[in-house]
Amino acid sequence: MIYGVFAIWPALSTVQMSFLEWDGILPPRFIGMDNYVDMFKDPLLYGSIIHSLILIVFFSFIPVVLGLVMTALLMGKVRRGMTFFRVVFFLPQVLPLVAVGITWRWMYAEDGLVNQFLNAVGLSTITRAWLGDYYLALIAIGFIGTWCVSGLCMVLFISGAQKIDTALYEAASLDGAGFFRQFLSVTLPGLRGEITIAGVITTIAGLASFDLVYVTTNGGPVNQTTVPGLLVYRLAFQENQIGAACALAVALTVLIIAVVSVIRVGLREKP
Repeated sequence: MIYGVFAIWPALSTVQMSFLEWDGILPPRFIGMDNYVDMFKDPLLYGSIIHSLILIVFFSFIPVVLGLVMTALLMGKVRRGMTFFRVVFFLPQVLPLVAVGITWRWMYAEDGLVNQFLNAVGLSTITRAWLGDYYLALIAIGFIGTWCVSGLCMVLFISGAQKIDTALYEAASLDGAGFFRQFLSVTLPGLRGEITIAGVITTIAGLASFDLVYVTTNGGPVNQTTVPGLLVYRLAFQENQIGAACALAVALTVLIIAVVSVIRVGLREKP
């Protein structure tokens, strides 16, 4: 009942409104598929989708790899103080993304910590206003996402690794397998389910990203960091095109489902 009221009904209402022309004030008018046709004519849409797909690399692929590396290091070397490392690495995940965006916007500024560090190590020639750079702004946002999500992946993988039967490691050790070989042959296959979960969660975060982009660049410079979520916000709250915003939201949902389905099929265990 609760899920239907707060999830199913709003989703169905969004689909319904995507077929309407409505500014949020005057009575809506049914226009059929016009919102979808106009959406695909918008050149910003294709660029925003490409930007979201690029962010998947930073929100999903890199965090999953880093999470596996950190899991291998912590499981192999650290026994005491495991809770401390979990808290430290997971902390960025529980911070509000608005606060994270504001903090990193200051760090990426011309006189921010990033450029101060580069100046200190003799790399002053590459300093810049990172979030204002036409070519690097999206990558800069991507690294913020990597910082936020890597801890989540690590915690998932450590939890999964602790469930693996220790007899498998003992058998691999008796066969002469070293630490790296044990990780590839025992730990990695045992984490297939956790890797799938992490891949799905982080991919959704990358495709549905909005607050981080809005706070840091608001889609700039020159729409180089515009993502579909930001376009939905602009259509609904700046241009008062509620129907068009709902149509784009529906299209974004379909894109997320398609990408997530590909990931789940690709990571599904072969019989």
